[in-house]
Amino acid sequence: MPTPTTNTRRCTTMAMVPPRPLPSGRGTTERGPGAKGRSERPGGVKPPSVPPLLLKGAGPAPAACRGPSPRAMMWLWRAGRGLLRRGHGGAAPRRGAEVLLFSALEQLRFDEKVRVVVFKSEVKGVFCAGADLKERAQMDDAEVGHFVKRLRNLMDEIAALPVPTIAAIDGYALGGGLELALACDLRVAASSAKMGLIETTRGLLPGAGGTQRLPRCVGIGLAKELIFTGRQIDGQQAASIGLVNHSVPQNNEGDAAYQRALTLAKEILPQAPFAVKMGKLAINRGMEVDIASGMAIEGMCYAQNIPTRDRQEGMAAFREKRLPLFTGK
Repeated sequence: MPTPTTNTRRCTTMAMVPPRPLPSGRGTTERGPGAKGRSERPGGVKPPSVPPLLLKGAGPAPAACRGPSPRAMMWLWRAGRGLLRRGHGGAAPRRGAEVLLFSALEQLRFDEKVRVVVFKSEVKGVFCAGADLKERAQMDDAEVGHFVKRLRNLMDEIAALPVPTIAAIDGYALGGGLELALACDLRVAASSAKMGLIETTRGLLPGAGGTQRLPRCVGIGLAKELIFTGRQIDGQQAASIGLVNHSVPQNNEGDAAYQRALTLAKEILPQAPFAVKMGKLAINRGMEVDIASGMAIEGMCYAQNIPTRDRQEGMAAFREKRLPLFTGK
């Protein structure tokens, strides 16, 4: 695999399954979970090392997009199966398995070559179907509380990634699966995909950020209706209420949302990475405060961008009537 240059741009796809390069312009995924600040898997086993281009560790799969030309090349690393799911159920991270995704997120956070992260499933027809209720039934009250807290922290870590994140929803995204998608910046869904925070139909309530992120996404009234009823909606309905950014007809391969997410990622890749990160930070922090405080946050983020080489490159490219070549510096 080629060594990245200073112009390398990466789009990482988090998903499930032995490293192999994909044909140019194509991508797939893998899945898995991890633990914040941890350098080992459960049982003291060290996580796999990180190759120069691709993240190795878990999470819905890492596929790197690189190349100084507009035609970015796609490479995919697939982790072991069964990290985000059990059998073929597409369930949310199991106990201990989330440690792997925490570890993957930790590596992504400090990899300056990564500019976009796409989350997808390799289970056809399922993005993530929520908690494994059979496993949950074997836990005592204290274990349930601890496990749900870990999942909540996991979603917070996804939301806190400094680069843009995109959820590619090609099937069911229920309960914790929709909470994972809500933790992403952008969401793309197949029109046939089914989404819902269905916890109240099982005597539960959303516990991994759903009660907070859904109202911020679609508004308080709609969020209450969806959570109170446990209703499932399709991709078209989700787009109409602003739950997803784009809804696309499903294709024969069952990955229409993923392909649209890759197209969206390619639009982001050429942009100035530090400016994109500061834009994300300003929006996220500004939404938590009043507008006057938000304007102050924007000013602080803008001030950090002023001395960057990328800003100077952008101005020079404009003067010279050429495309800018941003390096993230």
